[in-house]
Amino acid sequence: MKSPNTVPYRGKITSDLRQQLLGQKSMVMWFTGLSGSGKSTIAHAVEEKLYDLGRLTYVFDGDNVRHGLCSDLSFSPEGRAENLRRISEMVKLFLDAGIICLTAFISPLRADRQKCRDLIDCGRFFEIYVKCSLEECERRDVKGLYKLARQGKIKNYTGVSAPYEEPGQPDLVLDTVASSLEECVDTTVEFILAKMNMQ
Repeated sequence: MKSPNTVPYRGKITSDLRQQLLGQKSMVMWFTGLSGSGKSTIAHAVEEKLYDLGRLTYVFDGDNVRHGLCSDLSFSPEGRAENLRRISEMVKLFLDAGIICLTAFISPLRADRQKCRDLIDCGRFFEIYVKCSLEECERRDVKGLYKLARQGKIKNYTGVSAPYEEPGQPDLVLDTVASSLEECVDTTVEFILAKMNMQ
């Protein structure tokens, strides 16, 4: 939906000029996977490595966003969809600013992830599947949430009482059982730099 009676103002400083100033191409790496698969850990480690390389980045972390921008939303299918819509709108602004965006959201449904891709619509949206078995995620369970979900104390919990749909054709797959954190980070950074050089 568009806001009525408003007209976007376009200044002289464009996204291309901002990217030129920063010496990088803005893009979004959309990490998706079960809770405990390693999305946030990888995203933040990638950010550190890119920072050391002189790249300007920002990590949009699921838990952090739920404490502010989306604190009013539930974990119902409708709440999750609106959560991702708001994130996508925010990512669009950061991309316009020339920043490399790293998002870490379960984003369990293919249809919702496709809506995010369509909404951002920049040609630089890359879906990264952080692959990890449910059993391993439960074994890690650093937050103790799977246990609560199994006890029925948390409703609509992905992998337990709500579905997770694996990406059909992700741009990159990171298997956090078969690969170390360092390997996953190096693979992601190489992927980002390669995409940057192609544009």
